Amino acid sequence: MPRTSTLECSGCPPLRALTFDALGLIKVVEARDKQRGAPQVVERWGDLESSKCVMAVSMIDRESHPLLAVARKNNQIEVLSPVNGDIQATITDANDLDVQSEVNNIVGLHLFAKQNSELASRDCTLLTCTTKGNASIRSIELVDSSTVSSCIDSPKIWNVCSGGNILCCKVDGNEKFALFGGKGVEMNIWDLNNFTKIWNSKPPPKDNLGIFTPTWFTSATFLMKDDHRKFVAGTNSHQVRLYDMSAQRRPVLSFDFRETPIKALAEDIDGYSIYVGNGSGDMASVDIRTGKMLGCFSGKCSGSIRSIVRHPELPVIASCGLDSYLRLWDTKTRQLLSAVFLKQHIMHVLFDSNFDVKG
Repeated sequence: MPRTSTLECSGCPPLRALTFDALGLIKVVEARDKQRGAPQVVERWGDLESSKCVMAVSMIDRESHPLLAVARKNNQIEVLSPVNGDIQATITDANDLDVQSEVNNIVGLHLFAKQNSELASRDCTLLTCTTKGNASIRSIELVDSSTVSSCIDSPKIWNVCSGGNILCCKVDGNEKFALFGGKGVEMNIWDLNNFTKIWNSKPPPKDNLGIFTPTWFTSATFLMKDDHRKFVAGTNSHQVRLYDMSAQRRPVLSFDFRETPIKALAEDIDGYSIYVGNGSGDMASVDIRTGKMLGCFSGKCSGSIRSIVRHPELPVIASCGLDSYLRLWDTKTRQLLSAVFLKQHIMHVLFDSNFDVKG
């Protein structure tokens, strides 16, 4: 049985979160009490099937025409409405991505936000990246059904690595640059306008014992949404590294966090704090300017943390992982607000910031 926290949960403000698990289910969790309520699962989308394990997610979080994209283990991509779960597009053209099941899964996914809501209601643009570094940008027509969708124009396809495995992919807030890294792949940034690599990191030198740590990045995030030059990366050797591409190719700051691989990173809206989660369930907030820990989150998780998300407006962050719990935390006190047991291993979580209690 999973180990649960003994802390008394005070409840959380009204919010809506979507979780994505290892058996392909999407669960909608809502807290509707206007003061302090207990979140509950209100909807469940999809069927139980291990081949539909959710590998990557992306959402356009806006009031009109919000969209959600889900990449599954069988290399199928679904674009659906995060409001009611209706599938609006299904992409199965794995051959264009040179995908081989179990070997070259989609690990990076990004939905480009459209400024024109009229266009957004008819099509969407997706960036995908596979384990072997096959990246693609394509425009998809939305058809309000589960039938296979086709590209509006020919996709832009390129490769972001010559060897190794891509494990993390992130697009900056301006949607002009993309960050890639992984096992045997140094962190590199690509210009999405002309599909050229503009920067590549350099591994740290050997330590005083002459030991060189092989490259193995597990997660990454930009420090600020409007600045692609600074980003934070986590490694399999439990290191957190801050890079500034305008300063140097090696990390400008590096520190160890506990003793297990870093599995999840998230930036705070203040521009200098980050949240770190690892493979043994430890989670903490860190001032990345100094590398000093601001504090740990009370109530240790019993399984590997796989996703951490900061709410864009409320002082709340969500974490989830292999202990099958969605946990909601207060960013100021770092206390547990609520925990929801969801039965399956949870791979990702997203917030719907336009949730309305009355609606």
